[in-house]
Amino acid sequence: MPHARSSLIDLSVTPYYHCIARCVRRAFLCGEDSYTGTNYSHRRDWVEARIRVLADIFAINVCAYAVMSNHLHLVLRVDTIAAEQWDDADVVAHYRALFPMAVQSQEETGTKSVSETTVSLWRERLTNISWFMRTLNEHIARKANEEDNVTGRFWEGRFKSQPILDETGLLTCMAYVDLNPIRANMATSLETSDFTSIQARLLANAKALQGKTTPAKLMPFSDENSTISETLPFRFDDYLVTLTWAIASSSKGVGTVSAPPTLESYGISPAGWADALRGRDVESATFLGGPPSLTKAAMHYGKAWLKGMVLAQRLYHVVTVQ
Repeated sequence: MPHARSSLIDLSVTPYYHCIARCVRRAFLCGEDSYTGTNYSHRRDWVEARIRVLADIFAINVCAYAVMSNHLHLVLRVDTIAAEQWDDADVVAHYRALFPMAVQSQEETGTKSVSETTVSLWRERLTNISWFMRTLNEHIARKANEEDNVTGRFWEGRFKSQPILDETGLLTCMAYVDLNPIRANMATSLETSDFTSIQARLLANAKALQGKTTPAKLMPFSDENSTISETLPFRFDDYLVTLTWAIASSSKGVGTVSAPPTLESYGISPAGWADALRGRDVESATFLGGPPSLTKAAMHYGKAWLKGMVLAQRLYHVVTVQ
């Protein structure tokens, strides 16, 4: 049974969340529909471009994403500190980029100013994952419906949101998202994993080596140069090695490839972690994190936790070394 997002999205517990949105009708988000023969690959461009736009507008960092044939993965981090540092004019400018008519209707005649109450509401929305997903999904749905000359829902009625409780959960979830095309046999390498955050990062790094600047609009790792003060809690080089190991172990076997130091540093079982990435355990869990974090979540989330505890334990009894 799904839980209300309001019961799971709690920034006092964690700013990181894994969001999954799925198409509701048979028409594909992207790729070729074998039933109609229509190719929707160009819609991936729509999604990736929209993610970049929203990353600039919201006080929400995009850590990872993958655009699949009929669903979308996003790993997001809410940056409340950035939103608090915006002055009222900043908030209005950011909100205007999303809803210009709404801002215009709220501006007082002659003064072009907005009430403090309204600015406060908009500031909250700009740190709200549901509003982020709404402005992403509605934009894509309108374009897809117009292209297909249909009306009605394009996405399921609600997106799934999983709290990511610690670094172990974040590493596992980001890897799961970035490896989606390879797991689905849509790609054979990170470089060919089209419309994923890992491909965007690799392309941005390659262009940087050529003296070109093309920001990936993604939350930086701790070893990357960035003007953003907050970074992901691990190094990109280590993350890349870990993903490469996961691909190699999938084809050659876990025991035949030396496990990366990152897994050992987090106390993760290489065999269990590789199995979890190949299956659906990550998506089925209500919470993502190691045993200590899950224990704390049990005390905080109460009934919502109890309903999801079996799934969470199923994942981390496999993933982590006890």
